[in-house]
This record gives sequence, C-alpha cells and structure tokens, in this order.
Amino acid sequence: MNHKNPFLHRRHILLSAGALTASTLLASAGSAWAQASKTATGGKAVVVGQIVDVSQAQQDVSKDFLTGSRAAWQDINLRGGINGRKVVHQILETDGTLTSVKQALSMAMDSPDCVVLSGSVGDSVASQLLAISPSGGGKIAHAAPWLQNSTAEIDDNTFPVFAARQAQITHALESLSVMGLKELGAVYGSTQNFKADHLEVERIAAALKLKLQSFQAGSSLQALGQKLTAATPGVLLFLGGTPELADFTQGLKQQARQRYIVALADVNLQVLAQMGAARSTPIIVTQPVPMVSSAMPLVRNYREIMARLFDEPPTALSLAGFIAARYTFEVLNSLGNTLSRQSALTAFQKRSDLDLGGFRVSFDAQRRSGSYVTQSMLARDGRAIG
Repeated sequence: MNHKNPFLHRRHILLSAGALTASTLLASAGSAWAQASKTATGGKAVVVGQIVDVSQAQQDVSKDFLTGSRAAWQDINLRGGINGRKVVHQILETDGTLTSVKQALSMAMDSPDCVVLSGSVGDSVASQLLAISPSGGGKIAHAAPWLQNSTAEIDDNTFPVFAARQAQITHALESLSVMGLKELGAVYGSTQNFKADHLEVERIAAALKLKLQSFQAGSSLQALGQKLTAATPGVLLFLGGTPELADFTQGLKQQARQRYIVALADVNLQVLAQMGAARSTPIIVTQPVPMVSSAMPLVRNYREIMARLFDEPPTALSLAGFIAARYTFEVLNSLGNTLSRQSALTAFQKRSDLDLGGFRVSFDAQRRSGSYVTQSMLARDGRAIG
C-alpha cells in the first residue's frame, strides 16, 4: 500500500480535530472513557490513560508517537495483557490549552480503574501536566511523557525516560565541534522557542568554544531564510517544530550558499520529506531513541509489530511512543495481583533500572533517565539516513 495517501488522510483528520475546542474534544471522549471504565470494572481490565495534544502545532509529533503506543498496547494484549488482565488504552485528546489538559487529567482521575498516565505528548501537554501535579493534579504516575523541557523540576509523580532538549543540543553541538566546526547559527522558530532555549544554547556553545549567531523569525520564517547573507554560518541549529522548519527551508531555497540544518526531536523527518523540505537543504535531526534501523532487540521487536499491526513505516517518534508503552508495561507487570493506582505510583517511584531489550532506563539525581541521543539525516532525495 502507498503510505502517503493514508498519511495525508490521517493528517486531515488531526487538522480537523485540532480546530475543535477543548470542551468538544473531551465531551466526545467522555462517553468512550466511561464505557472503558465500565468494561474495566466488569472484566478486570487495566485502564491506561494517554493525554494527547492534537493541535495544529503538535499534531505531527502526536500522530506518530500515538501510533507507536497503540502498537505496543495492542501487542501486549495479544500476549496476555498485564498478568492476564486486558489493557484498555484510553486516549484523551486535547487542543493543547491548559483548560483542556486540566479537563483531561480530571477525567482520568475520576476513573478509579485508570492506574497510570503513560506517554503524554507533546512537550507542552507534558509540561503542563507536570506543572499541575503539585497543585492538585492528584496522585497518579505520569510515566514516560514526551517532556522535552530541560528546565522543569521533576516531581515524585513524573518519570521521564527520554533525553530532553539540553541533552539533545549538547549531543548535536559536540558532534559538530568534533568535525572542526568553529561557528554556528541558532534559528528560533518562535518567541517561545527563544525564551525557552537561547540561554542553554549560548551556554553550551560557549563551553564548546563555538562562535554563535542567533536569529529570530519575526513575522516570517520564510523571509528570514531568504535574508541570510554569505556571512551567516553554514550550519544552523533550528529550535522549533516541523511546520516552522518547513517554512524556513522554503526561504533557504533561494540561497546560493549550501547550508545544513540541525533540528531537535520535535521535528518529524517523515513529514518534512512529504513536504519536500530537504530538497535544497540537508537536515539532521536529534532523537532520544535508537535508530529505527538498529539491530537492538527492542527496535527489531518494534519493527516487527509495526509491520504486523499497522501499515506504517518505522519512525523515531512512533518508536518513542512504543518505548513509553513498553516501559509502563514493565513496571505495571511487576506488581502481580496487587496492581492499583497507588501501588503503581509506588512502583514507579522506586525508579528502578530497566533494560527494555537494549534500551536502558536509569534515573539520575535529577529524576531523569535521558542521556540517550542519536541523529538521523534527511537527504535531498527524501531518505532518512543514520
């Protein structure tokens, strides 16, 4: 089957969903959630909640991440679930606003059969859930969120397993400095990206003795790409999402000088390829997961399940969603017949080391398990290399 048409169809659905209000999204989810809880009570199923941002800004990340989580939970159920109990994977869509995230969290907390939140995505939703937690978010484990925010202080309820922006930026700049790079451009896709990341980028660049030039988009990223001069560094670190990067590369098409862009994990390489974004500018993307072509047992298992259950190509973001579900499963499965919301939280709070088929989860003093970073390159012909 051609993957492009189904992809574009799903993208259209997500665009439509992103245009809905938070109340509409959650109202439509409410009856399904209630039915899932009823099923869970009667059939002793386990409800796992996943809060997802389907706004236009995050849909390209959320779609793939959610696909990977779905694949993992379906396979887990086919293999007997959690200690013989079926898993009800309940998805709560939000529009990314704080109001909708609070509503989704409240819905999960009101269901006594929901024992954990797993793989909240994207970064804004994961950050909002972390911020809500101390002020009445409730005692429920928040496992493997797509938390890219490096500065957030991790609480007792949150268990990040993916490398945040700081680790990704450090990895990218270190690899470039080893190649003899002396100067770098940092392009910020929005004012929010600049506020969140510029101090960290400047600190890391200074530590690596890289001369740094910073650029903010203003009203148009495409116009910014067109205005770059011959004095602009040939390698640009891009801080922003997939749509912003696509706009920026449109402007770069008219540049005579060859440039390379290094982006972070919130950029979806496959979507960029669909949009033809790399035809004039090679793009390198950091990712806090193994290469999808890796021989690691976890990744081989992921590829096999994706091929068997979904007509989808493997991507870094869907692998991340798959890992989020697998990490959640391993902790819950260790509880035997004592599984409840409180026992699950207690088990996660041990922050035990886990080996998920080669992908190791090992928390540090900051309560994060996020030092694993790899890179892939989107070549001019649309292939992801790495």
